[in-house]
Amino acid sequence: MTLPQGLDQLFRDGSAASRTLDVALPPGRLVVPDGERTPPHPAYWLSDAAAPEGLWERLRAAHARSGLWPLLLTDLDAESGRPWATGEVHITGHTSPAGHDAEAVLARWWTEINSPSPDDTEDSYPPELAGGHDGSDTFGLAWPGLAAAGALAVVPDRHADEVAAALADGHARLGLVAADRGADALTVAGWSGPVNHTEDTALISAVIRSWEERFGVRVISVGFAALTLSVAAPPLDITQARAVAYEHLAFCPDNVWQGVGSVADYSETILGAPIWSFWWD
Repeated sequence: MTLPQGLDQLFRDGSAASRTLDVALPPGRLVVPDGERTPPHPAYWLSDAAAPEGLWERLRAAHARSGLWPLLLTDLDAESGRPWATGEVHITGHTSPAGHDAEAVLARWWTEINSPSPDDTEDSYPPELAGGHDGSDTFGLAWPGLAAAGALAVVPDRHADEVAAALADGHARLGLVAADRGADALTVAGWSGPVNHTEDTALISAVIRSWEERFGVRVISVGFAALTLSVAAPPLDITQARAVAYEHLAFCPDNVWQGVGSVADYSETILGAPIWSFWWD
């Protein structure tokens, strides 16, 4: 069957005619970004109610034919509907994930958060960087480079289905985004959760593209400023976990500095972990 519920409008590249979807959808609507109504391109389709059991998995399996990546979408709070129901997203102003090298992105972020500026004094460093704070285990350390790829412990798509089933808690709604891969769906949907870290979500997508390839990551759930990924090839020894933790620190400093506090402790939390969760303050 062809794309239902006007989903052809999500394909800004004109490829909708070649797409099909044979999975029945619950009631829902296309969401146009608030304040970006010229041109009136919808950013994603959103279900009216919580995602029905098993639907994420069926839509993930249909992605190759439909071109629509499913997301479990959670709001900032139950009353506001932000950002998904209100369209608090921005599909303009982002670059393309394909135009960025993941290591170059991470290296730049690493340098920004782990190096003082020429005008800084010790008293002016952010608390997480000042000597003696938990975050000081990386301050002044040169970018250590990308972590080696992990060994697949499970089939990535099958594992993603299991994680999605566990996260479909009766509250998360279902979103559909016209994207070739989960990493790109974040940019296409106009998500701006990490805005205090970067205003260009394509940089976030570029890093996750690399994680898809090296760690069998799949994008599952997205909140106002939170992100959950399934991980099919997590680090299995502490040396690799430390290398991955360095990437996580550059990608989402709040995860470490406002979480367990140090890369050393954070490394322990991701050792063998089948899910990676991130949040930006």
